[in-house]
Amino acid sequence: MSTVETPREVRAQAKYVRMSPRKARLVAEHIRGRSVPEARAVLAFTSREAAGVLQKVLQSAVSNAEANHGIAEDRLYVKATYVDGGPVMKRWRARARGRVARIRKRTCHITVTLVEAPLAAAPATSVPAQAEASEAPKPKRAAAKKTTASHSKKKTASKRPAKKKEAAK
Repeated sequence: MSTVETPREVRAQAKYVRMSPRKARLVAEHIRGRSVPEARAVLAFTSREAAGVLQKVLQSAVSNAEANHGIAEDRLYVKATYVDGGPVMKRWRARARGRVARIRKRTCHITVTLVEAPLAAAPATSVPAQAEASEAPKPKRAAAKKTTASHSKKKTASKRPAKKKEAAK
């Protein structure tokens, strides 16, 4: 029986962030699936407010990995980032003719999950087998049958009757 090592997951979460979840999701999509150094570079050059918050959550997850599991930052990549909606604060604003308008101040919960990158395994194929495959001649394609314009146009009956040419008087 062989032992398969499952990659260790590390998670960090920021709750009740005073930001719309929709706006935070736009930035979270940019770092999903990237390595940690690459994700930091992307967040550093993103000009949205959510980038700063996501950068803090990413740093927290990296610190958790180093402190709790001893995993170096270079070996981590972002497995998942998601933004869930939090509670909505409802406020009221006076409007014309004694009416009110509802103001929704949205909050969100941001979660970043990091995973240790698996070690690179040696390729299973041998070098001579690859050399033989590259030297083998490529099979030629069968020549395509040429069609002319007269063959490609189908003659169909017109729905309208043909116009009669009037004879010049």
